[in-house]
Amino acid sequence: PRQSRRRKSVAIAYEPGQGEGAEPRRARWEPRDWREQLERIREMRRSRDAPVDEMGVQTCYDSSAPPQVRRYQVLLALMLSSQTKDQVTSAAMQRLRRHGLSVDSVLQMEDETLGHIIYPVGFWRNKVKYIKQTTAILKQKYGGDIPSTVEELVQLPGVGPKMAHLAMHIAWDSVAGIAVDTHVHRISNRLKWVKKETKTPEETRVALEEWLPRDLWKEINWLLVGFGQQTCLPVHPRCSQCLNQDICPAARR
Repeated sequence: PRQSRRRKSVAIAYEPGQGEGAEPRRARWEPRDWREQLERIREMRRSRDAPVDEMGVQTCYDSSAPPQVRRYQVLLALMLSSQTKDQVTSAAMQRLRRHGLSVDSVLQMEDETLGHIIYPVGFWRNKVKYIKQTTAILKQKYGGDIPSTVEELVQLPGVGPKMAHLAMHIAWDSVAGIAVDTHVHRISNRLKWVKKETKTPEETRVALEEWLPRDLWKEINWLLVGFGQQTCLPVHPRCSQCLNQDICPAARR
């Protein structure tokens, strides 16, 4: 008997958001001119002569120390750096290192001695308390090392999100997110690198991570901090010296 020829039906697999009746996929939002702005900021930062380059946290630890000690020194430098100029943080770290900066040496140090060494960093009295509390936790819970996740780092007394992300970058060479300080926060809003104005550095971090390619997350803090120290100042920004003055929404032309 003659077999009837049936056309085989072919199943068509659609990607999510595609296919008949599906809504067209929306293009990811990104700021206008951001790539050109970023390239020009790189050009302005080429000389690497801002305070963050010469005295930033990445320069404050003893590179010859054992890895665990280096990571502890990175975290301490970050804790000292809050509300403090890089020059002051660097000097305080040099004084601490002359005392043999380690978990055990700090635990054995009197609070008054520690305060005398780190003065005049911003809020030095609070930082003495936080450093002692955090160091004790590191000794008891982490065997003298620092945590290797942002979630654990921000649980330590005196450690905020920016410090945690920088600790991941510098101490662990791991990129878990963007480190946003006042410079990154300010410049991101001036350049309109956020969909709408953000009120806090943490809001800015979330907004940037939504669109900025992940391979730029580590670089962006270093770039914008130095740019903010030298050109895009908090008060009286040097717009006339900025290569972005013709494409910056906040430029004073």
